[in-house]
Amino acid sequence: MSKIIIGITGSISAYKSIQLISDLQKKGHDLEVLMTAGAVKLISTSTIEALIKKHVYVDTFDNYNPAVITHVDLVKEADLFFICPASANTIAKCANGLADNMLTDAFLAATCPKMIAPSMNVHMYENNATQRNLKTLTNDGVLIIEPSTGMLACGEEGKGRLPDEHVLMDCIDYALSEHPLKGKTVLITAGPTQEAIDPVRYITNHSTGKMGFALSKVAFNLGAKVILVTGPTHLDTPTGVTRIDITSAEEMYDAVMDYEENCDYIICSAAVGDFKPSTTSTEKMKKQELSASLSLTQNPDILYNLGLHKHCKLVGFAMETENLIENAREKLVKKNLDMIVANSLKDEGAGFGTDTNKATIITLKNMYSTEVISKEALASSIFKLLQEEASC
Repeated sequence: MSKIIIGITGSISAYKSIQLISDLQKKGHDLEVLMTAGAVKLISTSTIEALIKKHVYVDTFDNYNPAVITHVDLVKEADLFFICPASANTIAKCANGLADNMLTDAFLAATCPKMIAPSMNVHMYENNATQRNLKTLTNDGVLIIEPSTGMLACGEEGKGRLPDEHVLMDCIDYALSEHPLKGKTVLITAGPTQEAIDPVRYITNHSTGKMGFALSKVAFNLGAKVILVTGPTHLDTPTGVTRIDITSAEEMYDAVMDYEENCDYIICSAAVGDFKPSTTSTEKMKKQELSASLSLTQNPDILYNLGLHKHCKLVGFAMETENLIENAREKLVKKNLDMIVANSLKDEGAGFGTDTNKATIITLKNMYSTEVISKEALASSIFKLLQEEASC
C-alpha cells in the first residue's frame, strides 16, 4: 500500500481526522502523522499514536531519532502529503513557503503529490487572502478539496465544513492513482429506467446502478472528466463526477446524445427499458381500466444509435440467462461496439443489486473472463483492457 503523510492543524474539525486515520490504517496504508501546536490543543497525540502505533511529530526539534533530520526523512518516498483539516493559518504558510513548525517544514521538503482540505469559518474561507492563498497552492500543483456547506462550529451557516469522510477517501484514492485518462471525457449510463403507465405505476427493472457508479468512480480516479447519466437510484454521486438524473429511456437517450460528440469513451451499463406503454394516462387508472395486456411501443436503442455514427470507444453490457457468449458476441457486432461486458443472472455474485460481479469481457479480437470480484475491480479491468486494446 501507499505511504501517506497526514498533517493535522488547529481547526475545530481536527477530531474528524481520527476516523480518517483509523480507516486508512485498516486499509493497510503506511501512515506518518504531523500535528501543529494548535491541533494538539484539540486532540492529543496519544490518541493518534494509539491508532498508528508510531510517534506523532509536533516539534521540529524533537530528537525522537537523532540519527536523521526528521522533517526531511519522514517525507522520503511518500506517495501523498495530505493536510486534513487545514486551517487558514497553515494554508497561508504553505502558500508562501513559510516553514516554522514540523508540519510546514515537512510540507516544504516533500516532493510527493500534495492535497489540502480547508476547514474554517465561512468568512475566513471566503476572505480574499485565503482565496488568493488557495489559488497559489493550486497553481503550485496542490489538490484542494473544496469544503462543504452547512452549519459551522461557530454557529454560522456557510462554506467551510470538512467534507464527509467518504469524499475525503475518494480524493485520497484519486491522488494516489495514475491518471492515464487525463484530458479524456468519459460518459457512463447507469441504473434502471422507468416508463410511466399513469402517475402511480411504471415499468422498470431491478438495476440499482452500482456497476455504472463504480465505473464512474474508477474513470475519475484515472483522471477523466466523467459524465454520469443515471436512472432513479439512491446511490451517492461519486466524487468529481458530473451527474445527470433522468427517469425514462427517452430522457436517457436525449441526455446521451447531447454529450456524445465530445466524448472519448461511452460506456452504457444502464438497464434501459426496451419498451414503454403506448399511451400514458394523466390520471390514476382504476383496476378495471387496466386491460389484461398492456399495449407497448419500442424505446429508442441508445447503443445502436451511438454505433451508427461511432466516433469514440463504445462499450455495452449484456445481461443474459442463457447462451451468454453467443448473445453477447451478436450484440457486439450488431451494435458496432468496441467491447461488451457480459454477465449471467444465474452466476452467484453477479447481477443486479450486488457489490460484486462475474463477467466475460469480449472485444472483436479477444475474450477475458473474471472470477467473482468487486464491481470497482471489474471497472478497473474494463478501463485497463480498453487502453491495452487501443495500444495494440
